[in-house]
Order: sequence, then C-alpha cells, then structure tokens
Amino acid sequence: MITFPNAKINLGLNITEKRPDGYHNLETVFYPIPLEDALEICPRKEGEGSYSLTQSGLTIEGEADRNLVVKAFKLLNETYNLPPTDIFLHKRIPSGAGLGGGSADAAFMLKLLNEAYNLHLTDEQLEDYAARLGADCAFFIRNRATYAEGIGNIFSPVELSLAGWQLLLVKPDIFVSTRDAFARIRPRHPERNVKEIIAQPVESWKDCLVNDFEESVFPQFPAIGDIKAELYRLGAVYASMSGSGSSVYGLFAPGTPLPDADFGTENQVFRLTLK
Repeated sequence: MITFPNAKINLGLNITEKRPDGYHNLETVFYPIPLEDALEICPRKEGEGSYSLTQSGLTIEGEADRNLVVKAFKLLNETYNLPPTDIFLHKRIPSGAGLGGGSADAAFMLKLLNEAYNLHLTDEQLEDYAARLGADCAFFIRNRATYAEGIGNIFSPVELSLAGWQLLLVKPDIFVSTRDAFARIRPRHPERNVKEIIAQPVESWKDCLVNDFEESVFPQFPAIGDIKAELYRLGAVYASMSGSGSSVYGLFAPGTPLPDADFGTENQVFRLTLK
C-alpha cells in the first residue's frame, strides 16, 4: 500500500511564554499544502528483522532507526505485533524547512499501518500515538487547517479555506537550528491572536500576521529575509517564513499566474495550488 504524506505551512507563529520545563508555549495555524513525499509498505513473509527501510529522493541525515517512519512502526509493533514489513520512503519535502515533513511521514505511517493491517484504530487513538512521536505529528492525522497552542500539541479546528490560492515556496540552502532560533526569541503575548487574524481576508494579513522567529532568524541569515522581500516584490499578497525556517512562502491570489522568478540554483523552489 502506498500513501503520500504532505507538508504544512505555518500561518503566523507567536511565541507567547517560556515554560518552567524549558519549552515554549506558542500559537499558530497549521495549513496543509500539496508538497508530498511517497511512503509505501509491503508485508514480507520471509527474511530477518521486523522491518527494512529503503530511502530515495532527498537525502535524510541520520541512521534508519532514527527515522520517524521507523519509530512509528516500532510504536505500533509494541502493541500489535505487526508482520515483518518493507518500508519505502521517497523524500520530496525538504528537511529542516519548517514544513513538518518528518512529522507528516510519521503520522501517515501510522494511518497506513492501521489500514493495511486492520488495526481499527480511531482518529483519536492515532492522534495519541502520533503525539508520542512529536508535538506536531498529530496534526497530520486529520490533516486540515488547525489552530495549535501549548508547545504546538493542543489542537482545535479553524474554519479556513485557501483553496485556489497559489503558493510560491522557496527553501534556501541554509540550515536554521531550531534550538538557536528559540534561544534568540523574546516571548510575548500579542495584542491579537493568530486565530482572530486568519479569520480576516488574506489581503489584511501582511501588517498583522507575524512569525516571531523572523525576528531572531533574519538578522542571523539575511538571505532568508531577502527571499521574503522578493516574494512581496513579485506580488505576493502575504509572505512569511514557515515555522523556525528556513523555507519562506508567498501567497498569490487565485487565478494569478505565479512569477517565473530566479531564486538561484542553490535554492529549491516549489509552485503549488492550495486545496
């Protein structure tokens, strides 16, 4: 069986306070986008080991055992004694981009195993398993516009459709350390929360929907800020960094042809129509 884990973008991201446990509380809206990996599983009748992982596409750093699709398999295997399984993962979603690619792979792996092996897990149960793998993994179980609070793990649905909007997404060849980005942040409670702002027309977002990480990331990596400025110059209605970076996206109104801009061969560029 095969499935296609999709990425997400953050619409606004406010870091509201540092918690006693060292983590930060935040608020943001996750929105799914049609930039996809491919994930396939095949039951295996013979051979050693409970699983194998074959990777292709973009390079994934680290050992296979540390991959979130393997962690998802092991998590369910503890309870359900799954058949030996060959796992094939083709990566198209860039890593370290603020797009949730690894989290999406993990959540879709849980859903794929649930379907393939008739585990009869509900969405609520799948979300519980996903939350053990990462703060934002559970978002990808229902995979719809979601307001996230806490450390990015407390969800509530929002009424938001960007269907037909054009997305120009740029992933620069720059690594942004999430730990460093948090270390440089100044937590504060905004005058208006993200949920209130995204209820307004997209045309009004530019001056009020912010990603707090830009304040710490752009001075350290000016090239990322330059991409955002270029997206606005090209006609984006709204532009922002996603998550803690380093990808930056621009929203262009439905029916607007995306500009054929040159962001350099060192950067990855994706042109997508939102659903």
